Amino acid sequence: MIESQAFFSKMVDELVEFSEHDPELSDGIKWLDNQAQQKGITFYDMVFEVLYKHDVNSKAKEWLSTRN
Repeated sequence: MIESQAFFSKMVDELVEFSEHDPELSDGIKWLDNQAQQKGITFYDMVFEVLYKHDVNSKAKEWLSTRN
Protein backbone atom coordinates (compact mmCIF):
# COMPACT_ATOMS: atom_id res chain seq x y z
CA MET A 1 0.00 0.00 0.00
CA ILE A 2 2.82 2.39 0.85
CA GLU A 3 4.44 1.71 -2.52
CA SER A 4 1.25 2.61 -4.38
CA GLN A 5 0.87 5.81 -2.33
CA ALA A 6 4.45 6.77 -3.09
CA PHE A 7 3.91 6.05 -6.80
CA PHE A 8 0.72 8.14 -6.83
CA SER A 9 2.38 11.05 -5.00
CA LYS A 10 5.35 10.96 -7.37
CA MET A 11 3.03 10.92 -10.39
CA VAL A 12 1.09 13.94 -9.09
CA ASP A 13 4.33 15.77 -8.27
CA GLU A 14 5.56 15.20 -11.81
CA LEU A 15 2.30 16.58 -13.22
CA VAL A 16 2.70 19.68 -11.07
CA GLU A 17 6.27 20.11 -12.32
CA PHE A 18 5.21 19.61 -15.94
CA SER A 19 2.43 22.20 -15.51
CA GLU A 20 5.13 24.89 -15.62
CA HIS A 21 5.24 24.23 -19.37
CA ASP A 22 1.49 23.75 -19.95
CA PRO A 23 -0.82 26.65 -19.10
CA GLU A 24 -3.99 24.56 -19.37
CA LEU A 25 -2.62 21.92 -16.99
CA SER A 26 -1.47 24.68 -14.66
CA ASP A 27 -4.97 26.16 -14.58
CA GLY A 28 -6.44 22.73 -13.85
CA ILE A 29 -4.02 22.13 -11.00
CA LYS A 30 -4.79 25.53 -9.51
CA TRP A 31 -8.51 24.74 -9.73
CA LEU A 32 -7.98 21.36 -8.04
CA ASP A 33 -5.94 23.00 -5.29
CA ASN A 34 -8.69 25.55 -4.71
CA GLN A 35 -11.32 22.79 -4.55
CA ALA A 36 -9.18 20.84 -2.08
CA GLN A 37 -8.85 23.89 0.16
CA GLN A 38 -12.61 24.48 0.05
CA LYS A 39 -13.25 20.87 1.03
CA GLY A 40 -10.55 20.88 3.69
CA ILE A 41 -8.65 17.98 2.15
CA THR A 42 -5.16 17.63 0.75
CA PHE A 43 -4.37 18.33 -2.87
CA TYR A 44 -3.40 14.67 -3.31
CA ASP A 45 -6.75 13.53 -1.89
CA MET A 46 -8.55 15.85 -4.31
CA VAL A 47 -6.64 14.49 -7.29
CA PHE A 48 -7.40 10.94 -6.16
CA GLU A 49 -11.10 11.79 -5.74
CA VAL A 50 -11.34 13.22 -9.25
CA LEU A 51 -9.52 10.28 -10.82
CA TYR A 52 -11.57 7.77 -8.83
CA LYS A 53 -14.87 9.38 -9.86
CA HIS A 54 -13.76 9.44 -13.47
CA ASP A 55 -12.85 5.74 -13.33
CA VAL A 56 -16.16 4.79 -11.69
CA ASN A 57 -18.17 6.82 -14.19
CA SER A 58 -16.28 5.31 -17.14
CA LYS A 59 -16.86 1.78 -15.88
CA ALA A 60 -20.54 2.51 -15.25
CA LYS A 61 -20.98 3.82 -18.80
CA GLU A 62 -19.19 0.78 -20.18
CA TRP A 63 -21.38 -1.53 -18.11
CA LEU A 64 -24.54 0.24 -19.30
CA SER A 65 -23.49 -0.01 -22.92
CA THR A 66 -23.04 -3.77 -22.61
CA ARG A 67 -26.43 -4.19 -20.95
CA ASN A 68 -28.39 -2.73 -23.86
